[in-house]
Amino acid sequence: MADGYPLVAEELPARFRAAMRRLASAVAIVAARGESGPVGMAATSVTSLTADPPAVLICVNRATALHGLLVPTAPLSVNLLSRSQQDVSAAFGGGIAQEERFRIGDWHDGANGVPMLAGAQANLSCVIDAMLAYGTHSIVIARVLSAEVSEDVAPLIYQDGAYL
Repeated sequence: MADGYPLVAEELPARFRAAMRRLASAVAIVAARGESGPVGMAATSVTSLTADPPAVLICVNRATALHGLLVPTAPLSVNLLSRSQQDVSAAFGGGIAQEERFRIGDWHDGANGVPMLAGAQANLSCVIDAMLAYGTHSIVIARVLSAEVSEDVAPLIYQDGAYL
């Protein structure tokens, strides 16, 4: 009970991961621009936070290349993938090297200079308002500056290691 909580049973982390794999989630690509070019990662831990002001919450592992670019006031994009963009999800999920990822899909720079994915369900141009470290991750609160929305509703959904 070092941190004030009871000791975690040895099997709990594995059981927790198994439980969370049952939670179906939309897939997004979170992208930013670093000194050596664009950086991005696939994320299923993205959710709306508030409508006033428009904001999203994104959970980012601190070991990712993207995390080092995430500081308050930094611009980023959140691109909600379409069902037809499984190849983009696989590439940004660690399937290929960071410098190769933006060759998969049709990317262009948005108004804030960060990559935006054509054909996505939605593209959010954001700026980071706040961050909170928790465990292995940071919880990022990003204010939405603009949103583009596709006419069709066909999101890419991920559950238990597979696309639905």
